[in-house]
Amino acid sequence: MRDFHLPGRSPVYASNGMCATSHPLAAGAAVDILLRGGTAMDAAIAGAVLLGICEPQMTGIGGDCFVLVRRPGAGAIEAFNGSGAAPAAANAAALRARGETTVPVYGADAVTIPGAIDAFCQLSESHGRLGLDALLAPTIHYAEAGVPVAPRVARDWITDADILKGHAKRHFLPWGTPPAPGTLFRAPGQAEVLRRIAAQGRDAFYAGEVADDMLAALTEAGGVHTADDFARQTGMPSAPVSGGYKGQTLTEHGANGQGATAILMLNMLKEFDLAAMDPRSAARVHIEAEATKLAYDARNRIIGDPDRTARMEFMLSTDSARRLAALIDPKRAMAAPAPLSEAIHKDTIYIACVDRDGMAVSLIYSIFHGFGSGIASEKFGILLQNRGAGFTLEEGHPNELQGGRRPMHTIIPGMLEGGGSLVPFGVMGGGYQPAGHARFVTNLMDFGQDPQSAIDAPRSFADGGQLKVERGYSDAVRAELAEMGHDVVIPDEPLGGAQAIVIRPDGVLEGASDPRKDGCALGY
Repeated sequence: MRDFHLPGRSPVYASNGMCATSHPLAAGAAVDILLRGGTAMDAAIAGAVLLGICEPQMTGIGGDCFVLVRRPGAGAIEAFNGSGAAPAAANAAALRARGETTVPVYGADAVTIPGAIDAFCQLSESHGRLGLDALLAPTIHYAEAGVPVAPRVARDWITDADILKGHAKRHFLPWGTPPAPGTLFRAPGQAEVLRRIAAQGRDAFYAGEVADDMLAALTEAGGVHTADDFARQTGMPSAPVSGGYKGQTLTEHGANGQGATAILMLNMLKEFDLAAMDPRSAARVHIEAEATKLAYDARNRIIGDPDRTARMEFMLSTDSARRLAALIDPKRAMAAPAPLSEAIHKDTIYIACVDRDGMAVSLIYSIFHGFGSGIASEKFGILLQNRGAGFTLEEGHPNELQGGRRPMHTIIPGMLEGGGSLVPFGVMGGGYQPAGHARFVTNLMDFGQDPQSAIDAPRSFADGGQLKVERGYSDAVRAELAEMGHDVVIPDEPLGGAQAIVIRPDGVLEGASDPRKDGCALGY
C-alpha cells in the first residue's frame, strides 16, 4: 500500500467494467459505452477514436492499430493486425538511387496507408454489439464542440508543432502558436468523416471524396499513392506470440509488431536473480539495459512484414535467450549494437477495456512520430502517419521498403495471464515499449508491486548509445551506472506511458494509469 502522506494515485477498483487510458474524456466515453451494454471492443474503439481528438499529436484516423482480445469464456487470445501497407509503387531502390540511406521521416515517402479505420470497422462487426454509429458519436460530438487541451498534450504540441506543414498548420495550429492548456481544439472535418463512416462503413474512408482528399495531399507532397492502394487496404486476424515468466504467460502481437522483443528480453532476464536486487538499484538497471541492447539488435535484424519475418523462432527461443544472456557482464556495459536504419519514435496511445461479461481488449493506436508525417488533407484535416519510416533501405532485409509490405511497428499491446488472473496492458513510448513491457512484468512478478506502483516506478532505457534514466532515480544510482561504462543522461521527456487492468481471480477489476500522461482508469 502506498504512503498516503505523499503525492500519488491508488489503483482503481470496480466489479462490472473498466477502461484505462491516457485521457479522462476517452476513459469516460468508453465506460459510457459499457454502461449502455456495449462490449469491451465497443468501448475500446469508442475511446480510441476519441483519443485522436484529445491527443491529436499521438494518434488519429490516419494511423494504424494492433489489438489483442480475449472473448468471454474463450481459451485463446486473438490478435488483429490493423496496420497499413506501403503504396504499390514504393521502392527502396528508388530511394537509394536518390542518395537516401533511410526513409525520409517527414514526407510522403514515409506515409503508409492508414489501417485503423478498416480494423475498427471489422472489429465492431465481429466483436461489438452497438454499431459504429454509437461508437463514433462521442468523437463526432467532441470534434465539433471542442476538447480542452490537456497539460501533457499541450507540452507535446510545443515540441512537435514544427512538424506541421501546409494544410496541417490550418487544421492543427489554427491559433498560430501551440495551444495553452485548456484551449479548445476542434476538428469539424474529421467529425464529417466519422459521420460518413458511421453511415456507410469503411468505404466512406477508403474510397470517394475522403480518400481523394488524402490522395491529393499525398500527391502534392510527392507521393506515389493511388486510389487502388487505399481501396485494397485491409486488416486481418493474426497469430499472437507468447512466452513464460515465473508462472505467467505474456502474450504479444506478432510481426510486423515488435512484441517478440519483450519475450526475448524476459527470457534473458530469467538468467539473473532480479528479485534479489533492489528494484531501484543500478544493478537492476544495468542488467535490463544490456538485455535491451541485445534483444533490440535481434529485433532490428529479424522483424519486418509478416510474410517476410522468417526467424521468429529465434526471438521466442529460451536457448537463444540463454546464449545472449551469457554475453552480459554484470559489472560492465557493452557497446551498443549497431542500429539499422529504421526510425524509432514515441507517439502512441493505448487503451485497455474489460466488460461485465469478461471480454478483455488491449488496443494500441498511433500515427508514429509526433503529428505523424506532418501532412494533412486539405478539406477534412486527416493527419497522415509516417509509419513507412519504420522500413529499412537495406537491400534484402525482411523490413526493406517495398510496395504492398507492412513496416516493422513499434506499437505492441500486451496481455499477461496466470494464477487465474488476466492483465491487458500496454506501455506507450515507441522503441521503449518492449523494455517497458519487460519492466512492468518484472515489477509485478519479481518485486510484488501492484499495477499502479509498477507503472509509477521510475524507468530507464538503453537507447541510441545512451542510458536514459528518469529523475526518479538517485544521483548515486546514475553515478554507479556511469562507472560501469554507461553514457547516462536524464531524458527531456518521461519514458513512455502505461495503462493496465487486472482481472483478478475473484472477478474484481483493478485499474492503473500512468501519471506521465493525463489519463486515468475508470470503472463501474
